[in-house]
Amino acid sequence: MILQNLFTYIDWLLFVLVALTVLYLGFYALASLIVRHSDTPKTKRENRFIILIPSYKGGKSLERTVKSILGQSYPQRLFDVTVIADHEDEMTLFHLAQQPITLLTPSFEKSSTTKSLQLAINNLPQFKIYDTVLILEAGDVVENEFLESMNDAYESAGTKAIQAHKLSLNRDTTSARLEAVFEEINNSIFRRGHITIGLSSALASSGMVFDFNWFKEHILAANLTWEDKMLEAQLLREHIYVDYFDKIHVYNEKVRKAEEFNRQHRNYILTHIRTVLRNFRHMPIALFNRQYDLLDKIIQWTLLPRMVMMAIIIFMSVVCPAISIAAAFKWWGLIAVILFIFALGTPDYLVDDKWDSTFMKLPVIVFSSLLEKFKIGRIIKEKVNIKQ
Repeated sequence: MILQNLFTYIDWLLFVLVALTVLYLGFYALASLIVRHSDTPKTKRENRFIILIPSYKGGKSLERTVKSILGQSYPQRLFDVTVIADHEDEMTLFHLAQQPITLLTPSFEKSSTTKSLQLAINNLPQFKIYDTVLILEAGDVVENEFLESMNDAYESAGTKAIQAHKLSLNRDTTSARLEAVFEEINNSIFRRGHITIGLSSALASSGMVFDFNWFKEHILAANLTWEDKMLEAQLLREHIYVDYFDKIHVYNEKVRKAEEFNRQHRNYILTHIRTVLRNFRHMPIALFNRQYDLLDKIIQWTLLPRMVMMAIIIFMSVVCPAISIAAAFKWWGLIAVILFIFALGTPDYLVDDKWDSTFMKLPVIVFSSLLEKFKIGRIIKEKVNIKQ
């Protein structure tokens, strides 16, 4: 009887946590169906860009990114490219050195994107004045009109931060196809869905443009491991809106192996924990000052990570029937709802002949990813600095 009661309490606690996350995702998935941005108007003003590409052992992917950004229709006198090639191989450095870019080659003992970006900012020519900074990462590929479109978008937005539409360059393995789907779901819920109702878009680690002076001030003051969520929180605390442009694309190379997929999602959950610990204290202030952007973001960060949510739903849906068939119905209902939400957030071009087989493998990938995440307990003290 005691075990039965304990199971009931755990069952309902998990259900409430998961249901709140599902409710949040569902609301913004529905909001994403309302199209807000039309074609971006052309502007006469041409901003001067500094393009920063931090990379750690980027190899061929880094070379491809540099090639794509150099082939822009935007006037070459109005943009410079700085590549920070950390721990890069000699052949890649040789090829990059032939390009009209500034090439920095650090070998940090403890590598981080923050260190790379700080190095790049500190090595910019003093006599050059920039209006905006664009962040790309190794593996990104952009179209020839990308900078021109981003310039128009930045002027049209009238804010200090904008995010382009990041999507997958490759879908050649199960892990890559899942990453492509998750990326587009993120775009639908956390970007398009948010700006539709007037809230800030989430950042996506690359394809981001910031006011140069704002970015320089905050990146040089940063003493944390790089997180786009760190910049999100700072922007929102300063009442700076982050706009999102769905029609401006950044194609990003996705991981192909399940091991890389698992490692990447383990890092996601660590980032999630760090973000909650550092920003939850701002919730009362955000509520008191009616900073709805910041309040929404803190609520978003306190919800369950999507992979953990899926693992709980799958696990409870399998376990509950053996204990209480009545308890299982609500979990089966959640499966139907979350699949419907994911379907709303997934664009038609991703639903191909491999769609069914990809999602049949999802439970295996979810649980193998969670096995990686069990390491969190041992490294949390190293990775999460609560005082910061």
